[in-house]
Amino acid sequence: MRKLKEVLRLHSLGLSQHQIARSCSISQSTVHEYVSAAQAAGVSWPVPENWDDRRIEQTLFPQRPAPAVWRKYPEPDWTKIHRDLQAHKDLTLQLVWQEARENDPSGYAYSRFCELYRGWLKKLDWVLRQEHRAGEKMFVDYAGATIPVYDPQTGEAHPAAVFVAVLGASSYTFAEATTGQDLRNWAGSHMRAWEFFGGVTEVVVPDNLKSAVSHPSYYEPDLNPTYRDLAEHYGVAVIPARPYRARDKAKAEVGVQVVQRWIVAALRKRKFFSLEEVNQAIAELLARLNERPFRKREGCRASLFAQLDRPALKPLPATRFQFGEWEKARVNLDYHVEVDRHFYSVPYPLIHQELDIHLTADTVEVLHRGVRVASHVRSHERAKATTLPEHMPKSHQRYVGRTPARLIEEGRQVGPATGQLLEAILAAKPHPEMGYRSCLGILRLAKTYPAERMEAAAGRCLRARAFNYRSMDSILKNGLDRAPLPEADVARPAVEHDNIRGAGYFDFSPEAEPPAIQ
Repeated sequence: MRKLKEVLRLHSLGLSQHQIARSCSISQSTVHEYVSAAQAAGVSWPVPENWDDRRIEQTLFPQRPAPAVWRKYPEPDWTKIHRDLQAHKDLTLQLVWQEARENDPSGYAYSRFCELYRGWLKKLDWVLRQEHRAGEKMFVDYAGATIPVYDPQTGEAHPAAVFVAVLGASSYTFAEATTGQDLRNWAGSHMRAWEFFGGVTEVVVPDNLKSAVSHPSYYEPDLNPTYRDLAEHYGVAVIPARPYRARDKAKAEVGVQVVQRWIVAALRKRKFFSLEEVNQAIAELLARLNERPFRKREGCRASLFAQLDRPALKPLPATRFQFGEWEKARVNLDYHVEVDRHFYSVPYPLIHQELDIHLTADTVEVLHRGVRVASHVRSHERAKATTLPEHMPKSHQRYVGRTPARLIEEGRQVGPATGQLLEAILAAKPHPEMGYRSCLGILRLAKTYPAERMEAAAGRCLRARAFNYRSMDSILKNGLDRAPLPEADVARPAVEHDNIRGAGYFDFSPEAEPPAIQ
């Protein structure tokens, strides 16, 4: 950098050019050049306060052009090359260089080409220093390292995932081991993290794993429905990090690194046989980690948490979040949806519609366009059905409701004789259901004929032992129910005659002589 101001200041003090050159560590000819240019331009010390070195240089040397960067060959279009590399995942910088050399054999060598591209790329890689407000953000992620948990019976090792949550302002850290990174463990770890902190942040910043984001997007990520329900229950906003932008969750990346170094690595020599043992060991090391003093600032994570984040956290809700999964199912022709190998009924007009299913440990909720249309107690019986009568069409309700007792009761509402006739029809069949149609036909006749005629016709059928629908229908159509009933046969006394032997004649043994006929 030119030392114009210092040269002019020392010259105004009366120092010789030799003394000025020694003081400023520049040559005497350079001092002479500066002093001569200042006298020619009429510039003397002190210069105006708003003049910087660039302004003084332009005033003293207006004819001197700005230095240009020399290039032996013209630079390639790095912007286009960078865009092509991002658009085609299999494209390499070496292939781009080879194509450029085919068009211009006298261009840059491969090493120089790569050096220039990386130099251009560094100019794009700016880093924004983020200032986190107290109680605002919680960064969450899973550590890359796992902790093996051994089966006491078989000795087989199962890797346990390590969940990490870090608060933005204080870097206060929570960590725990889980059986995996599935949705249930993901939601449970969030709840336990908030309970560990004793409050809820305003924002959660997760990565784009499947348990958090169903469809990652740079602009509009689609959250997992269960994760969205969790956020609504605790009153937090979920802002996923942009895909392939680890700096969006730098706190989580650093927290994961610290947990892996000071907890996972510290447990490498221990052998665990249950998840509870792992989490107990993690809790002990986690307390030390949060109380470990910072190197470049005063205090530790725990002291900053008590000072900054803890007072700013929102209170926990009165109840814990009830975990529930979301599924989609299409309604079958029998107005049932299949969930976990069990069938649940929905209103029959929704046949062939795709519905949202919300599953909890105890209930199954069915929603259509955000409106709940059915709710059932969850059943784990496979290949069985849970059906509500109000979901059936009227015809199906009537069919399911057909029982012998109900049919007889409907017949008795017409009259006692009709009820007796229906009871006799059902009793005369090998199986009661074989008489359902006859009974339904007779009940349908009650909608056409008055109760008096129905009772009279039923009485004729009972008297004639005609236990069927056709006899009842014929009697009513022909008006026989209005005709008087035939008189019953009266028992007549036995005829006495000399030629009638009587019962005593046949009451004798074969050896005895038959009685004489009188």
